Amino acid sequence: MAREFFERLSAMDRFFLDIEDRNVHMHVGAAAVFEGGNLVGSDGALDFPRVLNLAEQVVAEVPRLRQKIHWVPGFGHPVWQDDERFNIHYHVRHTALPHPGDERQLKRLVGRILSQQLDRGKPLWEMWFVEGLAERRFAAISKVHHCMIDGLAGVSLMERLLSPEPEPPPQGPPKPWRPRPLPSDWELFLRECAHRAGLVTEAWQAAQSAVRHPVSTLQRGLALAAGVAEAIVRGFQPASVTPLNRPIGPHRRFDWLQLDLETVRNIGQHFGGTVNDVALTLTAGAVRMLLLRRGTDVEQVRFRALVPVSVRSEEEKAQLGNRVSLLVVDLPIAEADPVRRLRLVRDETARLKSSTQARGAAALEALSDRTVTSLFVSFARLAATTHSYNMIVTNVPGPRRPLYLLGSRLLEIYPVVPLFSNQALGVALMSYDGKLFWGFNSDWDALPDLHDFVSAIEQECRLLKARLPRRTIARGAGGRTTAPVRSRVRATTSTR
Repeated sequence: MAREFFERLSAMDRFFLDIEDRNVHMHVGAAAVFEGGNLVGSDGALDFPRVLNLAEQVVAEVPRLRQKIHWVPGFGHPVWQDDERFNIHYHVRHTALPHPGDERQLKRLVGRILSQQLDRGKPLWEMWFVEGLAERRFAAISKVHHCMIDGLAGVSLMERLLSPEPEPPPQGPPKPWRPRPLPSDWELFLRECAHRAGLVTEAWQAAQSAVRHPVSTLQRGLALAAGVAEAIVRGFQPASVTPLNRPIGPHRRFDWLQLDLETVRNIGQHFGGTVNDVALTLTAGAVRMLLLRRGTDVEQVRFRALVPVSVRSEEEKAQLGNRVSLLVVDLPIAEADPVRRLRLVRDETARLKSSTQARGAAALEALSDRTVTSLFVSFARLAATTHSYNMIVTNVPGPRRPLYLLGSRLLEIYPVVPLFSNQALGVALMSYDGKLFWGFNSDWDALPDLHDFVSAIEQECRLLKARLPRRTIARGAGGRTTAPVRSRVRATTSTR
């Protein structure tokens, strides 16, 4: 008989379940475009059986993909259990655009898929493969609940499906699988009681350690308390209510953009910032443009972005779940000059990195994991619903070299970040193969002019590039000197 199995969700993972409702969908994902290679025939048809066979092999290597949510009675805490009815055909789906499908049609399809909430009774993910794109290309649209995965874990999962080699790896039959039974509800209740009782023992051991090392324990405790206090205070300082902060519905509009990563990196290096600083600066400039067009006095607006920061170690890289802390960054949208705006962003992020805010937020989550899980959930829910920030901006480093799906090269990948209540726009970035890919997820009704926002990001990048010296010399890996930067900003097609 198979051994029983269940696994508790962390406080952060549970938050993404609890915050979700019919309008607020907590799935992350990406829209990826591939060249056809040997997977697409001359008629544009995708060899879906080969893709499905590969997906089955990946699922066999990642047990979480065959697990669903169960709630512990009495405590209401979620755990993972094997889904005895798992069916790969439900999760990996095949669809098509009318040939030759263009970017506008693909963006509309992505928006429709993002508008559909994942079924809580099944493993919380879907992967759609889309044929019919022009030039024998095809697309993949992934959708995974945030309680399962964060950005870096998503990259790790993507690297399992894709290969760094253009020659497709050999494919064999998927490994046989037998679901492990879940303990009875009574056993789950008792084990949850035991888990919480064990925390008393941990507390006693910590107290004994404090007696043996009073000075160092006091110093660590004071620093931790200061960090938690800073995270709480920062989390509840209100941001201004803007046209981007209105009740949202279930329907999504999706758009994208790609910039040359070397151009963005050179802008940051020249003005003393990072790639992330430049991304926040471009976002602030686009927000400024959008609010001015909506008649908002930007001088009177306090606009704040929630910026996830990974705390995932190298050893945790391949694990699913969420290992992030959160920073709240004030964006200087009142500043019209892009260079001055970049320097303000750079100074703000440098101050936050040296502060205890990120460690305090992580400590609050850890404290919640070890005591009352609802503590962190309540804190995060209040921060998300009381206008403490206006939007999420997340930047995930992706693979530097090309990746292939059964020999078909990945050309573009646009990440998706979910929308919280009263937040009509979320911005996600991913670097890959020398480019910086932007994904813009918005409420359908609140942002009919989403593509104007996307165009403003592009324009802000051009303005900053124009302020670089005529002959900007960048040093790459290994001390190589590169040629002057030439913009390769790629125009996008409107979603309207």
